[in-house]
Amino acid sequence: MSVTAEKREDPIGCSDHVTEAWELKERIREAEGVLQQRRGFFTDAYRRATCHLLFEDDELVAFASARRDGYILFLAVSPDARGRNYGERLVAEVAENHRTVTCHARTTNENAIGFYKHLGFEIKRHIDSYYEDGGDAYYLKLGENSLRDRLSDFMRG
Repeated sequence: MSVTAEKREDPIGCSDHVTEAWELKERIREAEGVLQQRRGFFTDAYRRATCHLLFEDDELVAFASARRDGYILFLAVSPDARGRNYGERLVAEVAENHRTVTCHARTTNENAIGFYKHLGFEIKRHIDSYYEDGGDAYYLKLGENSLRDRLSDFMRG
């Protein structure tokens, strides 16, 4: 069965889909213990970013929020929609519009770290107590050249 995702975008300053994004983020947080931001922080950051959203049958299944400098604030894919290359597609959207793409990932979030490394992100540094709860983070940066070409394949596909 083939599923087609509809792409939508909330530009900087727009929060049309912030409630749906918050609810998806919270479902993932409850199930996996990641994406632990407070509501006010999340909403403010969402409004300061360009948010790329993917919908299936009018249900938000994935989103990425990126600042003007290409820093990915949030990347979330519904567990039910994983395996459909939505994460790759969203990172490709960000890479298409920015010279550099960076993010942080919790050092204990092996799934996220594996995903980012698969795409060609490199760990640039370890940051102690980065998160509000005292958790450590890695700062990651997308590698150059051939990877950008590979990601642009997701845009065409």
